[in-house]
Amino acid sequence: MTDETDTDDVRADGGVAPVGVKLGSTRTVAVFPNGEVTEVAESLTCLATYEDSLTGEERVLFGEEAATEYPDRAEYTLRSGLPEDDDRADLTGRFFDAFLGDAGVPTDSAVVYAIPSIDNERGLENLRTVVEGSSVGGRFTRAYPESLCGAVPAMGDGLEAVDEIFVSVNMGSTNLEVSAYRRGEQVAPYATGTVTGNEVDRRIVGYVEEETQRRVAIDITTAREYKEDHADFVDYEAFDDVVQQPGGGSHQFTIEDSVMRAVDEYVDEAVEEVANGFLPKLASTNMKVYQLALEQPVVLTGGMVAIPGLVEAFERRLSEALDREVTAVAPDEPVRAAAVGAQRIAERLAAVHAGGADAAAAADD
Repeated sequence: MTDETDTDDVRADGGVAPVGVKLGSTRTVAVFPNGEVTEVAESLTCLATYEDSLTGEERVLFGEEAATEYPDRAEYTLRSGLPEDDDRADLTGRFFDAFLGDAGVPTDSAVVYAIPSIDNERGLENLRTVVEGSSVGGRFTRAYPESLCGAVPAMGDGLEAVDEIFVSVNMGSTNLEVSAYRRGEQVAPYATGTVTGNEVDRRIVGYVEEETQRRVAIDITTAREYKEDHADFVDYEAFDDVVQQPGGGSHQFTIEDSVMRAVDEYVDEAVEEVANGFLPKLASTNMKVYQLALEQPVVLTGGMVAIPGLVEAFERRLSEALDREVTAVAPDEPVRAAAVGAQRIAERLAAVHAGGADAAAAADD
């Protein structure tokens, strides 16, 4: 899927296209200029191979087509958030190449890509290999923390986030990541793989089975769809679904609380990690940053933030946990925010890079 938005000047000096990328465990997003507009390409991070019925050659589908047409063999290439080994890196590279080609992302580009703040050197190196080995980034590629990239569109129309001191909480599918930022410098990064969007999906599977007295069993993909389509802290409504019976016929059932029970627990656990895991660590290592950061809104990023009312629920519960008033903000489009922020950083870096090249050329003359 590719969307377009108007922009005044999306190309950096010298005609180099600034590109922002987020290769995510569930979705991949690229933001890039195309003439006078900025395009946003988005896809599920999965692919499927099949044999051409006429030629016998292997064909590749990716994204929504792969998930819809070949649900039995579609592979999500970044289930843990990073390509853990060579095989997974190769698979991710194939997906990324297909995604870039379909979206028409410029090859003569300056690429900034968002990375998780987790201690996994091999996975991060594999991700770098995937991005740098792709068709884009002809001028250069740079990596920045996802929690910073996602905070950029949450804090203004430019790069205001790079000039502030604040706490960013990235609520993703595979990790909960918390960092303080001091004028773009990451301070006391903290991550846990136990409070995640994927864990919410697994809990929904169990809670649906429990709520329907074991008459209904759903898979993880269906659970994720329930979460994305129905979770709502503001105006949740029970909903119906239908499954086919093994012996024929169908069974209609109603979901009352399985989805909200899972996401409600998620918010409680996220608040616990921030209040009693990250913030004490930050205070013990840099008290001044801790004090200054809590005077600013906490920035929430990541796909879970797209659930209506989650920001307000987190804000209220963190205020109660800390016994002080805390405010929270989030980008308008959480799923795309990291790529949008990365593209803004790429635009700034490309302009600086072009300025340096012009200065070098002038010196040579």
